[in-house]
Amino acid sequence: MNGFLGFAFDLAVVILRVVIPLLAVLIIVQIYSSLRHNRRNERPLIMLWDEQDGRAIPVLYWENSIGRSRLSDIYINDPAVSREHAVLLRRDDGWIVTDADSKTGVFVNGERISGRTHVYLNDRLRLGSSTFVIKRAEEFMGRTRRSWFFNVSGKNGVSQKLLLVLITIFQFLVTCEACLTEEVLKSGVIDLTPFGYFLILAGLMWGEYLITSLAFKRVNFEIEALAFLLTSVGIALSIHQSAKQTIVQLIAAAAGIVMFQFMIKFLEDPDRVTRYSKWIYIGSLGLLLINIIFGQTKYGAANWIVIAGVSVQPSEIVKIGFIMVGAASLDQLQTKKNLFAFLVFSALCVGALALMGDFGTALIFFATFLLISFMRSGDFKTLILAVSSAVFASLIVLRFKPYILDRFNAWGHCFEEPYVWDTGFQQARTLIYCASGGLFGMGIGNGCCTSLAASESDIVIGVVCEEMGLIIAAAMAVAIGALVFYARAITTRSRSTFYSISACCAAGLLVIQLSLNIFGATDILPLTGVTFPFISAGGSSMISCWALFAFIKAADERTYAIKKAGLFSSEDR
Repeated sequence: MNGFLGFAFDLAVVILRVVIPLLAVLIIVQIYSSLRHNRRNERPLIMLWDEQDGRAIPVLYWENSIGRSRLSDIYINDPAVSREHAVLLRRDDGWIVTDADSKTGVFVNGERISGRTHVYLNDRLRLGSSTFVIKRAEEFMGRTRRSWFFNVSGKNGVSQKLLLVLITIFQFLVTCEACLTEEVLKSGVIDLTPFGYFLILAGLMWGEYLITSLAFKRVNFEIEALAFLLTSVGIALSIHQSAKQTIVQLIAAAAGIVMFQFMIKFLEDPDRVTRYSKWIYIGSLGLLLINIIFGQTKYGAANWIVIAGVSVQPSEIVKIGFIMVGAASLDQLQTKKNLFAFLVFSALCVGALALMGDFGTALIFFATFLLISFMRSGDFKTLILAVSSAVFASLIVLRFKPYILDRFNAWGHCFEEPYVWDTGFQQARTLIYCASGGLFGMGIGNGCCTSLAASESDIVIGVVCEEMGLIIAAAMAVAIGALVFYARAITTRSRSTFYSISACCAAGLLVIQLSLNIFGATDILPLTGVTFPFISAGGSSMISCWALFAFIKAADERTYAIKKAGLFSSEDR
């Protein structure tokens, strides 16, 4: 293109490269702003009246640990009360109290309880030498603690429709950039195929929103909006790498949305998850066993199974079962201090992944195990034992898997001889391409990082930085990383400890995976070969990421719109 057309082309490209990163940042800020503003009422659910000193104690959570420990949700300064004495929890059929193996027991209206016991208004609850009367929340006149995350200004967050409009604009601009490559400038012929992909993705997004808001009557769409934003970047980057790959990503996104909705429905009842946890346990191990027997090797790991020409990665699906089993098992830790079952399950999963040679995913599972097990148990002895065993196992791996040792030797030396031409080649080139993209990138389809092996998966951060710029790369990383803070903030209002554990661990797993991908590709950590959530190519990974987002969505009380009314019947007043 020459003359005015050439000038217009260059001007459009420059504008797109500047506007797209700024719009991405704006969308992420608005998503988290909406999450901060759209919070539930932080008034107490019920109140405990201390008969001895006339103190009113607000009960803020669906599940409350009671004891002499300062870490308890309801702290009682009574020598006769155990550090972890009881649990007061709310279910759809009312309030329940259970003894946490205390020394002096729990008494309701003078009778010692065993197992779960329903309690009602004006019931007297005795723990140690302290007695509490259950009162309505409306009788509490004091102030309650507020979460640091949520905004207390009373203003409403951005509307969900506006979020989708902004993301649609982002998708359109990204598609325009994908069409205006250097090849187009030379040939003068514009391929409009990317707009077909854009229409499909936008249709999936708006269809999901309409189903969610009209059929399920849900008011919160921020988590899905974030998933669609990340998916948009991943699909845009795949357009110039492989048309087949792009189609697979779109199909996987559609399947991921279906999985997301199924998970939201399945997780609605935590007790149902507990009932099925044994079958999830068996199914997860069965998938790994099938993978060990029939798996095909790709990128050094035998973790792929080919069915009718379609390759799937069972370990990605097992991530879902891993968190379900872990959260369901440890949901009982307030009353049952036993990590053995989950410890065995984790060891079997990590061991199976190690046999496949998928040490990156094995590391993700192990780190997630540490996170899950410590959330409720606080058992440093178990964690120290687990870490020590992992170190010992790692030494054995390094002894019998020399290519793993080669990666450790190249770690931090990717620009040095001889690694720069061998085991450090990918990292060295990735860093060069990251730097060449600058803040705003060279434009989608104009990069050279795609010539490297695994550029669509393990080292995709290089493609993001080179083609879309450092701002987009940092924004995508922060968008996922911030989920940890959001998950931690909403868990205090979750309906069950199951939600608290599963949401935090799903967010933690995504951040661990993200960190291994970015830091491995840039030589800050050894290269482990794991994917960038939503952005790396891979249908199994895409479906898994949507399912992990479902854990975080389920922990938000707004998802199921549970009302406070009706927990106490009229005769209980």
